[in-house]
Amino acid sequence: MSRREVELLEHRSHLRTQLEEVAIGLTQTDQKTLPCKWFYDELGSQLFDRICTLDAYYPTRTEHRILEDSAEAMARMCGPECAIIEYGAGSVVKVRFLLDALEEPVAVVPIDISGSHVAAAAAELAADYPAIEVLPVCADYTRHVPLPPMRREARRKVAFFPGSTIGNFHRDAAIEFLSRIAQTVGEHGALIIGVDRKKDAAILELAYNDPEGITAEFNRNLLRHLNRELGTDFDLDRFTHRAVYSEARGRIEMHLESESDQTVMVGETPVELTSGETIRTECSYKYSSSEFRVLAREAGFRCRAEWTDEDRLFGVYLLEVA
Repeated sequence: MSRREVELLEHRSHLRTQLEEVAIGLTQTDQKTLPCKWFYDELGSQLFDRICTLDAYYPTRTEHRILEDSAEAMARMCGPECAIIEYGAGSVVKVRFLLDALEEPVAVVPIDISGSHVAAAAAELAADYPAIEVLPVCADYTRHVPLPPMRREARRKVAFFPGSTIGNFHRDAAIEFLSRIAQTVGEHGALIIGVDRKKDAAILELAYNDPEGITAEFNRNLLRHLNRELGTDFDLDRFTHRAVYSEARGRIEMHLESESDQTVMVGETPVELTSGETIRTECSYKYSSSEFRVLAREAGFRCRAEWTDEDRLFGVYLLEVA
């Protein structure tokens, strides 16, 4: 079916604030960091879609199977005439499992930092689901995002946050983010969320160091995005991708390692990098079932249901506002 026109609502942070945020991360004395939200320009979103098809990257196909097998049970728990709010929507593929199973959903609000990517995906979604209002939003969803008005009032707001992206937040930030979602969906609201489980380090490290090198290109593209949007002058050829699992911290860490001594300008701030020094671009925390349930409870949710695969690699939870 052809695309249908949809209106994109944009909530953009002030450029100077973003530049300052990047400069602060790159001038840390113990470990230089960059926010992982900068992965997702149009090319970064396309690269991530390719990562999701790789043999080594188990989370996407495992979560797909869970959603496919359990969508009807999730839909029954959500009830009729829901509005679905998807955070970090990307290509809006996974939400289709829910939309196909829900009874008369009234709207879907895909939120993503890449405006062009989410607008194109939302147009396809609107064409495929003409009875559902599709309201794409371009925003940094790690901050408060006002929802656009809906033509029909939903009986219930259900947030959808698949892909284990919650693992990109440090614990306190994860609680704060989930608490904002609880406020957004309100009383009687719910959240369906994907969470990567703790497992053998070899499986995890292969997933983030794929032999095809797509994750490496995805990681370096973060620098390309910063160069274009903020005027930094990173030389991508002088950085190497690294991903390692820290068992003590329960997380995968992605880094960009400087191949030589170099100076990068971030606005008017010079950033010195020595050969072998790294910039940490992502942390991806892994949770046992009990650990995640505690985290959700501290954010104001109670766990209503949990689904997993036969190898217990991944979990999908339905949480309700407590």
